[in-house]
Amino acid sequence: MNIDLNKKGVILIVDDIPSNLEILFDLLADAGFTVLIAEDGESAIARAEYAPPDLILLDVLMPEIDGFETCRRLKANERTKDIPIIFMTALAETVDKVKGLSLGAVDYITKPLQHEEVLARIELHLKLRNLTKTLQEQNLQIKEQAALLDITTDAIVVQDLDNQIYFWNKGAESLYGWKSQEAVGKKVNQLVYRAETTSQLQNIYKSLAENGSWQGELQQVTKQGQGIIVASRWTLMRDQDGKPKSILTVNTDITEKKQLENQFLRAQRLESIGTLAGGIAHDLNNILTPILTAAQLLQLKLPNTDERTQQMMRTIEANAKRGAALVKQVLQFARGVEGKRMIVQVGHLFSEIKQIVEETFPKSIELFTDIKPELWAVIGDATHLHQVLMNLVVNARDAMPNGGTLSIYAENIYIDEHYARMNLDASVGPHIQITIADTGVGMPPEIVDRIFEPFFTTKEVGKGTGLGLSTVRGIIKSHGGFVNVHSKVGKGTEFKIFLPAVEATATLFREDLEIFKGNGELILVVDDEARILETTKISLETYNYKVLTASDGIEAIALYAQYLDEISVVLVDMMMPSMDGATTIRALQKINGLVKIIAVSGLAPSDKLAGFAAIKSFIAKPYTLKNYYKIYTTFFVRNRKA
Repeated sequence: MNIDLNKKGVILIVDDIPSNLEILFDLLADAGFTVLIAEDGESAIARAEYAPPDLILLDVLMPEIDGFETCRRLKANERTKDIPIIFMTALAETVDKVKGLSLGAVDYITKPLQHEEVLARIELHLKLRNLTKTLQEQNLQIKEQAALLDITTDAIVVQDLDNQIYFWNKGAESLYGWKSQEAVGKKVNQLVYRAETTSQLQNIYKSLAENGSWQGELQQVTKQGQGIIVASRWTLMRDQDGKPKSILTVNTDITEKKQLENQFLRAQRLESIGTLAGGIAHDLNNILTPILTAAQLLQLKLPNTDERTQQMMRTIEANAKRGAALVKQVLQFARGVEGKRMIVQVGHLFSEIKQIVEETFPKSIELFTDIKPELWAVIGDATHLHQVLMNLVVNARDAMPNGGTLSIYAENIYIDEHYARMNLDASVGPHIQITIADTGVGMPPEIVDRIFEPFFTTKEVGKGTGLGLSTVRGIIKSHGGFVNVHSKVGKGTEFKIFLPAVEATATLFREDLEIFKGNGELILVVDDEARILETTKISLETYNYKVLTASDGIEAIALYAQYLDEISVVLVDMMMPSMDGATTIRALQKINGLVKIIAVSGLAPSDKLAGFAAIKSFIAKPYTLKNYYKIYTTFFVRNRKA
């Protein structure tokens, strides 16, 4: 607020002698002041309280209440306490002057009054009052600005050109953990930066010198040693002569935002890889199916061939199975594999894992377990979850070639909304948290970022396929869970698995199936791969079934319409060009609402299959003869018993 110090003000004159009032009134009015008068202390107090003047000229000797009492009461009143008071007196005793000044007066004028002195003293004290008001308003503004700086959640720091801190707001205290009294006077580089950021800071100072400002992202550290990421804005502050005097930095914590961005980008990359891997896996399964089936059929049809030929056929079968297993792992990463879901007590799995570790791992590896009692159950596939745990403990073993500690923890936790927001795959609700940690070699961030990609491995050639962790992620994701990884080079690695939990006990069941040959039932096989049609037809006919084949959905519809009353079941590949399996099934259902379908695919079964009541079973490619006929014969045996 700018105030004109030369602006004339309002003066209140208090004197019980009318002639004195008249003289002063004329003097001050002629000088341009607005003048008010009062003939006693009581009326002066009332008038000053009603409309406070800029200055009061107060006579000391007055009847009833004198000038000293009037001054005391004016200074005791909140509305009038800041008005400057100049005493007028004929007395010259020092004791009276001391008394008046102690009561709050700013000056004395001795009677008889000298006009020039009166005007000079009034103008002096009005200027002083205006200066005081200006400073008070500026101080108030500074306090308000400081309060606003402390209210903001941003960390605001001012440092001199030698990086010494001289302002550190509440936001900085909250973000970094250092109190203002701890930070002020310290070098900012020593408090919030690690040594590796030195080169980046040098570039920032260079940019400040050239442009006067800089903004970007910075890696910083808190008092507790925790790494954070901030969006930082730097401004070079200058003095009145334009010379640099300090650096203002405003830092916004974006650590959580960057974590979510990284999770999202990683999820996008893995999804893209999964889509590609799923497509390749489908094609590979179509290639492997006739090879595996033909290899098995040849062994059945040519039992008397020489040993070398038999060995070659067994080699073909074994390698086709290995290829199928590899493809299966890819699919577990890409889509997850839906096994038989039941209520599983995860605690039972740890006893098996513990036994395997104690019996097979090197004695240099010490096992520590802390499995909390009364763990909740999960709905899932026990075999697949066992595979996850085995994958992780074997990886932990390999990360500790010289020995170390393998720790396994399991506990019930509840994921709240805040935690769910911080993890893209998380959902609110009860979970089991499984932690598998080692004290091994650890991994740098650029490796951690890629460990779930299929075929990515840090192991030597021939010692790993790079599918272990991608399979782990696929299985956990198919169970509705997620995985977090923390690793430090030389310190070890920690995997945390989160699985949605239910409050239930585990139930075990088994279904023993007997393999039966067919009774001449007619099966329509639909697949766009000629070799699969050929080997499937031969296999079914070997087991006493009759077979019709169709290379696409249109041909399948025509054959089904022709042999409607004879066909017992239709075997349909879900992935076909032109007309896919789902469209074919819908068309068959229009012809016969009671049609029985067995779906076949090189991919994992999806939720889309649940919409077809006609689908009675599912076969995953490539299938061995045992699994292949088990499904078919079970289907027909069930129909026969019905």
